[in-house]
Amino acid sequence: MSTREHIRCVIIGSGPAGYTAAIYASRANLSPVVYCGMQTGGQLTQTTIVENFPGYPEGVEGEQMMTDFRSQAENFGADIRDGEIVKVDFDQRPFVLTTDRNVEIEADAVIVATGASARYLGLADEKKYSGQGVSACATCDGFFYRKKVVGVVGGGDTACEEALYLASMAKQVYLIVRKPFLRASEVMQRRVMNTENIEVLFEHNTEGLYGEGGVEGAHLVKRLGETDESHYDLPLDGFFLAIGHTPNSKVFTKWLETDEAGYIKTIDGTPRTKIEGVFAAGDVADPHYRQAITAAASGCKAAIEAERYLQCLA
Repeated sequence: MSTREHIRCVIIGSGPAGYTAAIYASRANLSPVVYCGMQTGGQLTQTTIVENFPGYPEGVEGEQMMTDFRSQAENFGADIRDGEIVKVDFDQRPFVLTTDRNVEIEADAVIVATGASARYLGLADEKKYSGQGVSACATCDGFFYRKKVVGVVGGGDTACEEALYLASMAKQVYLIVRKPFLRASEVMQRRVMNTENIEVLFEHNTEGLYGEGGVEGAHLVKRLGETDESHYDLPLDGFFLAIGHTPNSKVFTKWLETDEAGYIKTIDGTPRTKIEGVFAAGDVADPHYRQAITAAASGCKAAIEAERYLQCLA
């Protein structure tokens, strides 16, 4: 006889998608259990003010918003636990999940909401100035840099999109590109080059950031420092990373279909995956938008689909 704990609906991840799924699943009497993952509350807990989520007319601290989400889920009965799911077996029914404490549990339905992690350059200053001028989301934080000077690191389509978005409100945008060319599509390259307040700094690398109480500039080096003059400081009010995201999907790739970047593929615009009873929501399945509001919406859809699936099992 199995000694594993049996759970009807397990939600893996605790950002806007995971917590919203928990709210809906709890109200549907699915008795969901949420495993928070490596970062309780997700990426929003690392941001400062969130101003573009409905219901917060004055804005809200990202960590406070996730606390509100969690409280709402718990008020409806969600069981929210610390810890990660480090192994899954979707060949078995019920599904078998293993926690980071080596505890095995059984689940009838699983919602994967593990998010995606922004890629960073690996500089100590990125952590030092997190929430104080360093951002990995222009759509989230660009509003705070109206009429200011910002830098964007990257040379692909995402970096160009971020630079163009910021150029619509910032005084000056520097696109910092380590190669002598842009990797972006021709259309995006033309738009960047034709935007008056964007300057592309080719063959530049960022060595660090500086500032008292927030970012005031970046230490740059041109052409890997061929001369002393290659090293210089560029005054900036904000520093945006646009070198991509890594979806937190590695645990699931043996069973779930992903795109070349690792984002989980879902069926026909739904949160359903190719395995019945397994659903994906939020940034782990969204290479395009990566916003709290779209993540929350997909968490809602995943919980509704899970409820329908479990009704069919009854």
